Order: sequence, then structure tokens, then C-alpha cells
Amino acid sequence: MRHQSIITADDHPLLLKGLNDFLIEKKYNIVGSGSTGREAYNLITKLKPDIAILDIQMPFMSGLEIAKKCKTNGLHTKIVLITLHKEKELYNKAQELNIFGYILKEFAIEEIENCIDTVSQGEPYFSQKITDMLNVNAADDEALNVLTPSEKKILKLIARNKTNKEIASLLFISYRTVEKHRSNIIHKLNLEPKTNSLLSWAKEHHDKLQ
Repeated sequence: MRHQSIITADDHPLLLKGLNDFLIEKKYNIVGSGSTGREAYNLITKLKPDIAILDIQMPFMSGLEIAKKCKTNGLHTKIVLITLHKEKELYNKAQELNIFGYILKEFAIEEIENCIDTVSQGEPYFSQKITDMLNVNAADDEALNVLTPSEKKILKLIARNKTNKEIASLLFISYRTVEKHRSNIIHKLNLEPKTNSLLSWAKEHHDKLQ
């Protein structure tokens, strides 16, 4: 998966150089690099890389703002955020914006290879270190036991940002059947039906879905 095109952005020059040097040494395809959010977004629009590895806080535009603009403008670059912040609010916001990767800066070099390789396969990567820190999985793990195998398959595809139409095609079932499954899953997990809560839940638990 190392042929995937990647851009990086961080407003700390030494951290950016360290990340780039590491990725280049590991033979990843770095096609561009920036030091501000504006530069990062311009690189995404110009180069349309497969993956963008961004610091969550940068001048002019944050990593979250870049992700929001990409989503609004239909850009398909998979966003990976590297952050010093451990607030659950930021973590949840990242999931709502369909961000593919979320890792802590202190563990970035340790986790970035696994993150890129996972994201390259269309699977989200939310660092276990931060989910453990925020305790986001503990309360919900038991809920997995009430889901059927079919519901788990659908949740896994939802975590990969697949639409109902795409899920129906992949599983050879009707669109209406997918909608019914989604409704049942939301009810079983006691989620809010008119929010992105199902997507957030699916991404948080994607590694446990079979």
C-alpha cells in the first residue's frame, strides 16, 4: 500500500521534517508538504492525494476545518489527524467529519505505519491508545453482543463510509433491507436516529466488527 500518494502538514518544522524523513525512509509516496492549514488544503485540491496527514491545529485552518471543506466539496482524500489534544469532544467531531485516522502526536512515529496501511485499505484507524484514554469503548462493548452477523457486516461497511446504496450492492440485498437493518441497529444501540451517531459508533468499534 506504499504507492498511495500522501501529503503532510504541520506548523512545527522539526516535527514535520521528522515525520517526512521517517515516511520517506519507509518508502511511502510523499507528494507534498505544508506548514499551514491553507497550504495543506491547497495541496489537497491541487494534487488530490489518497491520504493527507495533518496536524489538528495549524494557522489559517485547522485539520478539522480542512476535513469539513473536503467533505463539503466532495474531495475524496482520506484525512488522518495527528493531535496533542485528548479531549473527547475533538475525537467525536473527527468521527462526525468522516476522518479516517486519528492518532496522538506522542505516539505518531510508533503508529503511523499501521495507520497508513489500514487507511489505505479503506478501513478507519482510531488509535487504541486514545480510545483507551477516553474510555470510549468500555460502555458500549456489550452492545455488540445484541447485533446479528448481518447487522455487524452493515456496521463495518458504514465505518468505511459506504452509503446505503453501496451497502445494498455489496451485500446483494435491497436498499429497503439496508434501511431496515440501520433502523434496527440504531434501536438496539439506543442511538439518536437523526445524527451521525451510528457512523461514530461504527468507527469506534470497527476493529471488533466481523
